[in-house]
Amino acid sequence: MTDQKRIYLDYAATTPILDAAKAACAEGFDLWANPSSPHQDGRAAQSILENARKRFKTAIGWDGEVIFTSGASEAIAIALGQSKPGLQYISPVEHDVVLRFGRNAKILPVDSKGQVVPANLNHLLKGADQQALIVIQSVNNETGVIQDLAALSKVVRDRGHILLADCAQSAGKMPLPDADMIIVAGHKFGGPPGIGALLIKDLKLLNARGGQEQGYRSGTQNLPYIMAMTAALEAPANWAGRAAELRKHLDDAIKKEGGAVVAENAPRIATIASYHMPGVAANTQLIKFDMAGFSVSAGSACSSGTLKTSHVLEAMGVEPKIANEVIRVSIGRDTTRTHIYAFIEKWKSIFTEARRA
Repeated sequence: MTDQKRIYLDYAATTPILDAAKAACAEGFDLWANPSSPHQDGRAAQSILENARKRFKTAIGWDGEVIFTSGASEAIAIALGQSKPGLQYISPVEHDVVLRFGRNAKILPVDSKGQVVPANLNHLLKGADQQALIVIQSVNNETGVIQDLAALSKVVRDRGHILLADCAQSAGKMPLPDADMIIVAGHKFGGPPGIGALLIKDLKLLNARGGQEQGYRSGTQNLPYIMAMTAALEAPANWAGRAAELRKHLDDAIKKEGGAVVAENAPRIATIASYHMPGVAANTQLIKFDMAGFSVSAGSACSSGTLKTSHVLEAMGVEPKIANEVIRVSIGRDTTRTHIYAFIEKWKSIFTEARRA
């Protein structure tokens, strides 16, 4: 951040790049040779690339294959566009990118908490006449709701299907789920933007299309950013307990002041929460918070000047009026009690002002 007086509470959108990642990236800039080149310089770069891949797998806890990509979006495009199963099922609370690439997929229903119910999934998959790719996120990027991927994975496996888990919001913060394919975004845990990975247990699940990364992704590997993302994963992540404490304090304060916590009774990651301020539009809240020096985001998106209801909240059955009064607050390793206390005071001020108007 350029303005140190501002309070950043939008870590679900992107995180500051860690010093260890910056240092690794700088080291990578000196390794400018193309890892695919056959000469000595290229072979040296390839050796460092494979060492980074090995370290990455160790740091994230994965014993399968890793396809480095330009980010989560490309990883999603490869997973959905090159997967051998032609039939796809996608939950309606997935990130916009997943829904965009899987627009011909069948939609899995969710309950009022935004979760896919294992029994319902089992019932739906009974009707599948061919192997399918089941796409269910690990953690929702708007509400922080955690899917029960252990139970869902069992259903998928028992039915002979393949599970793709979007772990953009959970990788580096929670253990990886038991899935056949996993999406990772480097900038969500202190790496640079523009780098990510598709983790896959068996490359045979994908159709190869030539190019780099064993023929499953075209484009010169971004070695500096791969090294930076790996270093970010290797950095200590001992702040989860503090994040849970801060989020609980925030939840309690919002409820005490007359607001509501979205999906309060669902299992939620400590770093993401959505809050409803009754009677105050989300875009109004965002403007007031931004002017006061707080960086937060909305639970609904603005498009062409028209406030559209969040597809996540809509799938959960939240009324449009309420959905359009929801904002998202997300916590990171640099968030302090002082930041949270200041945000609460501003939230109270905005709400009080609105009720007096």
